[in-house]
Amino acid sequence: MNKANILVIDDEPPIRRLLQITLESQDYQVHLAASAKEGEILAANHPPDLILLDLGLPDQNGQALLKSLRLWYNKAIVILSANDRESEIVTALDNGASDYLCKPFRTAELLARIRAAIRGNQPHETHQQQQFGDLELDLTSRVVRKSGTILKLTNTEFNLLVLLSQNEGRVLTHSFLLKRIWGLSYQNETQYLRVFISNLRKKIETNPHQPNHIITENGIGYRFQG
Repeated sequence: MNKANILVIDDEPPIRRLLQITLESQDYQVHLAASAKEGEILAANHPPDLILLDLGLPDQNGQALLKSLRLWYNKAIVILSANDRESEIVTALDNGASDYLCKPFRTAELLARIRAAIRGNQPHETHQQQQFGDLELDLTSRVVRKSGTILKLTNTEFNLLVLLSQNEGRVLTHSFLLKRIWGLSYQNETQYLRVFISNLRKKIETNPHQPNHIITENGIGYRFQG
């Protein structure tokens, strides 16, 4: 039985009810909050494994609540919002959201994103090998294999792949990746990142033009899937 605990913070009763029915059918434990204040209190008193957060709350802007939660809450926060503007999505991800789904959402996709986000809560043991289908990462020896064959990656390509894989299922913005791999002075060099992603895909993907591992989130960043 799935014992993961999910907190839903959404001011729309039909959405809360739909999410409750959907999640409980998958054996998740569900707590519901209709406002930012109620949600923050529930999160503090009963820290969940994942928070589903609507940005259009009646008492506080959802982005502000997200930033407030990230001061102490280090598990997954998935945004569910009717706002599909690229700038709003990027802001949420930069503020610490683990993922962002636009309403109306597809139930199967929501559940898949939740599973990926909860997996992302688990710390990665750096001395262990990571297996993603035919792709194997050995973090100790800094070796990557595809179907048993060692791939020749540069140090930067390896670091980029590790950062993506350790955030499996989470959308990482261009700015986040550039700052983490190359430093603050590169945070706006999105074309620079695209070149490295393209080169990395040519090495790890069976078909670089239809990638299975490094997925593009248009205008936002990239998401790794195993």
